[in-house]
This record gives sequence, C-alpha cells and structure tokens, in this order.
Amino acid sequence: MRPQLIEPLSPPSDTKLSFLPSISWGKVKRRFLGISPKEVTAIRRGFQITDSHKQARIEQIGTTFLTGYHGAIAAESLEKLVIELDSIDAEYRGFAYEGAAMGLTLSDFFTPWQEKRLQPFLIGAGDRYLYLAYVGMGWALSRLPGGISRYLQTLNPAHNSQSSLLGWLAIDGYGFHQGYFYWREQVEKQSIPKNLSGYAVRAFDQGLGRSLCFVLGLDVKRIAATIQLFSEARRSYLWSGVGLASAYAGGLSPSEMIELGELSQTYLPDLAQGIAFAAKARLRAGYLPEHTEQICQLVWQQSSVVVAAITDEALVNLPFDENTPAYEFWRSRIKNEFKKV
Repeated sequence: MRPQLIEPLSPPSDTKLSFLPSISWGKVKRRFLGISPKEVTAIRRGFQITDSHKQARIEQIGTTFLTGYHGAIAAESLEKLVIELDSIDAEYRGFAYEGAAMGLTLSDFFTPWQEKRLQPFLIGAGDRYLYLAYVGMGWALSRLPGGISRYLQTLNPAHNSQSSLLGWLAIDGYGFHQGYFYWREQVEKQSIPKNLSGYAVRAFDQGLGRSLCFVLGLDVKRIAATIQLFSEARRSYLWSGVGLASAYAGGLSPSEMIELGELSQTYLPDLAQGIAFAAKARLRAGYLPEHTEQICQLVWQQSSVVVAAITDEALVNLPFDENTPAYEFWRSRIKNEFKKV
C-alpha cells in the first residue's frame, strides 16, 4: 500500500451547508483516509510466516491497530472514541490507542476547521498509552505532505521536555511503518530514507527493528540473521527495536526468549533496553501480560516492575547536549544499568 499524500479537505461553504445540514465528516474522512483490513494480512504484505499461531497474533495486532485508527477518524467525540478503545481486550488495547493517535493526527490535519483532538487525547485517556501514541503519530507522518521533514524541525536535540524527549518515538513509528509496508526496500536492501539524517536515522532503525518481528514472523533465528546483514552502525538500534516488540507484542515461547538473548550476543544490552521500554509501557497502561514478565525475568533476571522503574530512574537529570538528544542519553543509561546486572 503506497501512502497517499493529499491536501486537506475543503470545508463546505455556508451555501453548501444550507443544502447539506447534517454532513458526517467522520464518514467523509473514513472514505478518504480508510485503510482496508486486507492491508494488515500476512498474504497482502508478503510476510513469510511458518507458524500459524504467530501469524494469527501478528494479524490480530494489525487488525486492532486499524480498529483504533478508523475509530479515531470517524468518532463524533473523544469520549465515544475512548469508550470504544477501552472495550478492546487489554492484551491488544495499546495497539488500538496507537492506531487512534495516527487517526487523530491525520484528522486534525485534513479537517483543520474542526476542533483539534490529538493534544486533548494525549493529555487525557491517551496518557496511559503515551509511548504508543507517539509511535502512532509516526505512522501518520508517512502520509502527510512534508510530514517527516516538518516534524524533524520541531525536535531540539538539546532539549529534554516530554514532547521533545518522546518525540523521537514518532520517528521510531515511521521506521516501523516503512519496514512493515515496504520491507523489501527497507529490510532486504537496507535502504535509509533520503529525508533522514543524524540521530533520526537511529530512531528510524529502532522502529525498523520492531518491524522485523512482524515481517519475519517472530522467527528469532531469521531476525538475528537479518540484522547481521545490516552495517554494524545500525545493528544496536535494530536489536533495541526487536527487544521492545518481542516484550510488548509477545508471541515468543520462553525458550525462544532465551534463544533471542543468546543470538543478540554483544547487542544484548540493546535488546534489554528495548525490553525495558516495553515493560514500562505495559505497566503505565495498568496491564502486565505474562510474556512481558517472562522476558524480563529471563533477560534482565528481574521483575517487570523493577525493570520499568529503571526506565524512570534513568530519566532523572538527563544532560543537555547540542548534538545528542536526551532520548539517547535515556537509552544509554538503561543499557548501562543492564550491564550491572
């Protein structure tokens, strides 16, 4: 599916409104911005998944994402949207919130005359899933005219406010999107988008690493072998993404979790850092699945609660630097804590 870059919809004039007093902009946006459920099937994406259970999980995640996405662009109010999102099973609910953030980002852009809903969502119900919401915003950037280029201008490497700190997760989301929809270009050819440079490439690779778990059907051997094909400078960030996806999305058996740690070799701290982010994201939302606890115990040899607390402690007094984002200092501190285990 090739993202369509289209201009914002034009609001109707007063004259048009007199003839169409009950326009449903939710339906209009669904018509122009809707994504077919077929787009998140393994067959449509060309993913070669040999395990039917893993395929079902991967497709369920994609379907849930679209549920949140379509709910956001069609919802009459944030209140109704949140009710719909919270009706989804807690195991998958975060993916629905991620999709909703994408939908609200696009909705705010394409119907600028309507009341903005993304920011109220982020500081309201979406705060529980804030990390995933930023990732969802990254999906939207791939579909906006000049989206990535404009967005990068808002990220100040020497600033560590929450928006600037977590803003890199949107670039992570962009990386996942590109890997998921264009894996032959991004994974097989290891291409780097021309519109990215500097640290944005590193954040992109973290998202690309997450996409490997989906593209390669949670096959830990194939994931490790594929990362090995990338340049050494990119591998640590790819492993970080794999850690986050495997701990948050699940689908691996305990033996596969152990094998994943072994295959990561010198990049085990990067894998562990991604796992820590997943543990924090799950606990922030108030739901801890068994697979997240298991991988924390097996890789970190500590509980998810302890691992998540490490991510909080690593946020304290982050340094300022003109060239290195606070987000990278955050990641590095977590990796250093793992090395002490």
